[in-house]
Formats: sequence, C-alpha cells, structure tokens
Amino acid sequence: MQYYLRGYHPGDPLVSEPHPARTERPGELPETADVLIVGCGPAGLVLAAQLARFPELHVVVVDRREGPLHVGQADGVACRTVEMFEAFGLADRLVHEGYQVNEVTFWRPDPEDPASIVRTGRVDDVEEGISEMPHMIVNQARMLDYLREDMARSPARLEPYYGLQVTDVCVDGEGEHPVTVELAHLVGREPTGRTATLRARYVVGCDGSHSRTRDAIGLRLEGDAANRSWGVLDVLAVTDFPDIRLKSAITSEQGSLLVIPREGGYLVRLYVELDNDRDAEMLRDRSATPEKITAVANRILHPYSIDVRSVGWWAVYEIGQRLCRRFDDTETAADGDGDPRVFIAGDACHTHSAKAGQGMNVSMADAWNLGWKLGSVLRGTARPELLRTYSDERQAVAQRLIDFDREFAALFSDREAEPETFQRYFREQGRFTAGVAVRYAPSLITAGSARQDLATGFEVGTRFHSAPVVRLADAKPMHLGHAARADGAWRLYAFADRDRSRLRKWCDFLASEKSPLVRFTPAGAEPDSVLDVRAVLQQGHREVGVDELPAVLLPRKGPFGLVDYEKVFSPDPTTDLFDLRGVDRDGCLVVARPDQYVAHVLPLDAHDELVDFLAMVLIEQHDRT
Repeated sequence: MQYYLRGYHPGDPLVSEPHPARTERPGELPETADVLIVGCGPAGLVLAAQLARFPELHVVVVDRREGPLHVGQADGVACRTVEMFEAFGLADRLVHEGYQVNEVTFWRPDPEDPASIVRTGRVDDVEEGISEMPHMIVNQARMLDYLREDMARSPARLEPYYGLQVTDVCVDGEGEHPVTVELAHLVGREPTGRTATLRARYVVGCDGSHSRTRDAIGLRLEGDAANRSWGVLDVLAVTDFPDIRLKSAITSEQGSLLVIPREGGYLVRLYVELDNDRDAEMLRDRSATPEKITAVANRILHPYSIDVRSVGWWAVYEIGQRLCRRFDDTETAADGDGDPRVFIAGDACHTHSAKAGQGMNVSMADAWNLGWKLGSVLRGTARPELLRTYSDERQAVAQRLIDFDREFAALFSDREAEPETFQRYFREQGRFTAGVAVRYAPSLITAGSARQDLATGFEVGTRFHSAPVVRLADAKPMHLGHAARADGAWRLYAFADRDRSRLRKWCDFLASEKSPLVRFTPAGAEPDSVLDVRAVLQQGHREVGVDELPAVLLPRKGPFGLVDYEKVFSPDPTTDLFDLRGVDRDGCLVVARPDQYVAHVLPLDAHDELVDFLAMVLIEQHDRT
C-alpha cells in the first residue's frame, strides 16, 4: 500500500486523514444527502465502503437494527469476493481469520446398507488456476466488521445510523435532491412515534427480502415459492463423522445435510434439510429448536452421530428462487425514460437458497458494480447514463444465479441421482460458484470482442484475471491485479511490445493534448484519479532501469510532486504473464473498469478508438469549465 503522499504522519497508516469536507457526524439524521443507503448488510456496507472512497460526497447509511450484527447468517466467501476484498485492502485479514475450503467430500447411501451413508467422492473445491484467492468461510458479522472499520478510518469517516426504518420513498422533484425518504425511529422493532425526513440525490435499498425501498418504487420479487425448509446451526460439537473438518455434501435416505467447517478450528455449520413429511409438525407449528434440528442431522448422518455441546446461532429458512425484473426505478419514472434515482441491491432484488453459497457474494458484487458508478457520476467524471448499466448488468447475473440455484438445490436433494452425477455437476459449475463466471454483455462500458485475439486470457466482459509479476522499481513479486484499488479509477494496462517502441509511442500520445488523461481528468486532480496507467514489459526487472521509463509511467503526485514508482511491472521469472494470459508479443492495451472487469482490448496504436470508447461514459473536463 502507498501512503505519506501528503506528508509524514506517525501512527496507523491505515487510518486516513479526514477529508476537509467531513465534519463530526451529527447525532441526528441530516436533512439531505448525496446518497442514502438503506441497510447495513453485506450489500449496504460494500456500497458504503466504496462510496467512502469518494469522501467529498455526503453519504448517509441507515439500518433498522439497534446496532451491528454480531452472529450468524451467510458465511461462504467465494474466490471472486476475496479478490474484491483485496481491492479494499481487506483480503489479508479475511484469509488469516477464516477457514479455507480446500476439498469437498460427497456422501450417499451405502449400496450394501442403504440405511447408512458412505463417502462416494472427494474433489478439489476450486479448480486450479481459477483465482489466486481461496474460497473462505468467515462469519458474515465479521465481514461486516471489516467493512465498518474500513469506512470509519477512511477520509469520509463514514458511520451508520441505527434504529431507523424507511416507510416511504418518493421521487418527487427535479431539484438537487429529488428523492424524499420518510423514516421511522425504532427501539428494538417497535416504532417510537418519532419520524424523520431526508432528501437525497440517490437512494439505494439494501434492506433485504422485505425491502420497503423496493415496494415504494413498485417492484416485487417474482418466482417460485419455496417448497423446502432447511435448518441451519453453528455449533461446537463432538462427532465420529470423519469429514467434519471438510466441506461435505451428504444425501441419505433420511434427507440431505451440508457440513461447512467454520473459522477457529472447532466451530462447524450444519445445513439440515427438514422433510415436509417426517418433520411436518415442527414446520407447521413453527416449533423448531436446535435440539430438534440436531435430531434430524443425526437421522441423516447414520451410522455416524453428532453431539452438540454449544449452539452459537441457529435459524430455519424457507426461501424460494425469486427475482425482480429491474433493479432501479426507471420504469416508474415520470417520463419512463429518465435516468434512475432509486436502486435496490442484494436480497431486496433476488432471493434463493443458501446451499450454493452465492447469496452474500452476489449481493456484494451488486453493490460494487453500483458503487463506483454512483461515485463517478456524483463526482462529475462520468455521464448519468452510466447508472442505467447497473440494472442491465446485475439483473442478468441474478437470473443466472436463480437458474443455477434451482438446478443445484434439486440435484443436491435427489436421492435417486447417481453419485457421479452430482460430483460432475459440482466440478462443471466450479467457475460459477467461485464467482468468476460472470460475463457482462456489450454496453456503454463493455466493448465487443473484435480484438480479443490480442489478449485471449483477458476476456472482454469478464473480471480481470490477475497473474504474477515483479514490480520493476523495487523487485517486489506480486499479483498484477492487486495493484488496483477500489478507488473508482479505470485501469489502462499497457502490455509492451518486444523492443518497447510501440509502448513509447503510446506513452507519447498519453502525454499529448489529445490524451484521454488530459481530456477526462479534472483540473487539480491526481493524474491517476480517473485513468490509472500501468505497463507490463517483456524484459525482466533487472534488464530495464527506472530512468528508461517514459514520464507518463512515473507520474508526479501530491502537494510535493512526488514520483509514483509503482506503475511498471516485469513478468514473473517462473510464470510469464504474456504466455499465461495469451498476450500478443507485439503489445496491446487492456482497459479494465473500476470494478476490475475487462472493458476493452485494443492495439497500442488504436489511439482514437480508445478515446472514443472512454468518451461514451467519461465527461470531457474542459466542457465543465
């Protein structure tokens, strides 16, 4: 990480200096905000953490709870989500604290004794090469702790307001704050009679499957009603089941069970299928208890047993696969074709079972997709039309999740399926469950793939697949993708030609008056605040000196005009990125969006094409003066 740009200050470098526009947070809810975020779950806090990187914006976060979540709920953190947390500077903490899922075992009825279960397979949890990041298990409450702490130490010093529930949202004006939000003060879950009104430029409902924000803009969850119930237990237990510290998918004649080892070495989560016939009484009477759910788990585990000594958290859930047709209010806008002002994310717009471990991950990806777009538009560097791409992109992802979850849940519980069938399906869908199978369609911010041959491993529309490199200036081995932060900047990755002649000409273009750096970077802003230029050479890091680099690759920043030496990389000596990612040896340019998805692949000399593409979304800054 980089710090001290604006002067040396002792103390924790993770705690940023507060932004000049930030004052001490008022005790009462303010009257206006640039963005109001409703809900402090995973989607809401990722969105807040992203917008905290735009500290000049006034962001307000509210939640109906009395305070932060402490236990329970989602726990699976997909590889792609760990990649996202790396961009926020939080991945090391997550990986250090969590349980790393390495292998998965499968258990089915024993052909010789169908009343008992037997292990039928064991596979790697994540296919090698999919991601440099592991699949982790961490309590959702801890994930939210990381995000809140990150918000609090950011220049925005952002903190949520608790005990506030939205009662109405109305887009009722054309002024600076056209959205009026009515809120009720709560103590526990009970209204106190006190109310508040806030006017915002934009509102984002991250308020769960019973979202008041969604209802207020006339959207509803549509789809299949749930027909199965599951109990979930976080327990400390003693068992003779041999795979208790491995993720295990168990289907017996008595039902289905998913074993998820938890962080700390002792805790384990059990997802227990509750049978509509055998467990009908507890489902009908809503009389489930941890003891009753444990009894069902033991029924399924036979001939093994589990003795629960302590319950950390438990719940019974029944969720169908449901989805909203849009994730914003454009259909209810007065003229029907205006830019959106109200958005929904996470469970507010898609619900599904927890067995595939995708709910929290997809919800947080929703928020990151929206967050940089809102920040860029409000900062004045991107066009408002950018906000329309959020619903188009994320609704399609959620639809695929719904389809996958329906198939996965059915196959998981199918007692008649051959053991190899589920194992094969698990392996085939590994990229999806790892979170790296998302591909955005061509749009304002994602080009077609006409020049994909220049970099076959950086597929347009998919996330930028990191690879090992060595930073030129200090010989540090690292991952190229880890140089990108969640700061709202686009990345221009220039992969140099053999003799660097094309790279030099490209850098000359970036230093000219026609440069996108000149056209799209606001006056007085850091040179990499909108477009962050990075270069990867074909030569080793000992073969090229820093003094040989063009000035645009050594940008001067901050009040002292300090040189940023961390823009140029060489291939890792054991894993050449050019070969690993199919990059043309004559050089090329890979354009990555602020959320790390590949937006375009171009030749280094396609200057006009680069500018034309960026101009569709970024604002010419001289037009604003």
